[in-house]
Amino acid sequence: MITQQMTRATTALALLSSGLLAGAFGYGAVNLVTTFNVVPLDIRLTFHSALMKMNGPVIQATMAVAALSALALAVLARRRTRLLAGTAVALVTTSFLVTRFGNVPINGQIKVWAVSTPPADYAEILQRWEAFNVVRTLTALAAFAIVIGIATTAARTSRKAPEPALA
Repeated sequence: MITQQMTRATTALALLSSGLLAGAFGYGAVNLVTTFNVVPLDIRLTFHSALMKMNGPVIQATMAVAALSALALAVLARRRTRLLAGTAVALVTTSFLVTRFGNVPINGQIKVWAVSTPPADYAEILQRWEAFNVVRTLTALAAFAIVIGIATTAARTSRKAPEPALA
């Protein structure tokens, strides 16, 4: 019974955190990046730099909670659910690695450009940032979809289980 409660709470946390991560990245990919591409470059660079100051700690914490809760779910689960939760961990970890080694270094360059002059190849660099953003968004979305699947399967399974007899 305690293990079931822990599993339910862990599933809820994994669902919430992976959903927040996918939502944040999805909003960025659909709204922010498309807006970045239609405003003057100086506005994009200034806003992008300011946004990263706020996003850094929030997104890192969300990624950590999403990865750790999915890992805890993998530890608590059995069979196919363990494999699925492990896959969600790998996907969130991929989002982290792409962010850390793809987007973050470019964010550092953008901060410099915001107070100086962008290099001649800035457009290519910004396109690379956007490509990394698409990858991390898709991996976060896939992790969220997997956790949704785990949660809905668990809900269906618990409805099929007989109620304990009251004494």
